[in-house]
Amino acid sequence: QPDVLLDLGSEPCCMGIDEAGRGPVLGPMVYGAAFAPVDKDQSLRKLGFADSKTLSEDKRDKLFEVIKKTDYIGWMTVSLSAAELSNKMLQKNKYNLNAISHDTAIEMIQRALS
Repeated sequence: QPDVLLDLGSEPCCMGIDEAGRGPVLGPMVYGAAFAPVDKDQSLRKLGFADSKTLSEDKRDKLFEVIKKTDYIGWMTVSLSAAELSNKMLQKNKYNLNAISHDTAIEMIQRALS
């Protein structure tokens, strides 16, 4: 399914980014982000949105369905393959997993702002 990027103009927004995976040893790293206008904060809390580590897998699945049906929530995903991660980490100028994660998050923020 394609990412859903919203044009929120200059409206102040909040954004959450999370990652899952073990990197080049066990497969891809997958990043997900969601963003919405700041003035929707209470609505999001009432729907049950919170730190993903505090939510069950079933609750996260249900909230993703809410995200897909809610017109004021934008979202995107990025998947970095194990091969891509290995290539970056083994290049002459070392690029560690923390730096890769940081740069991926920055790219997602820039994409949401564009």
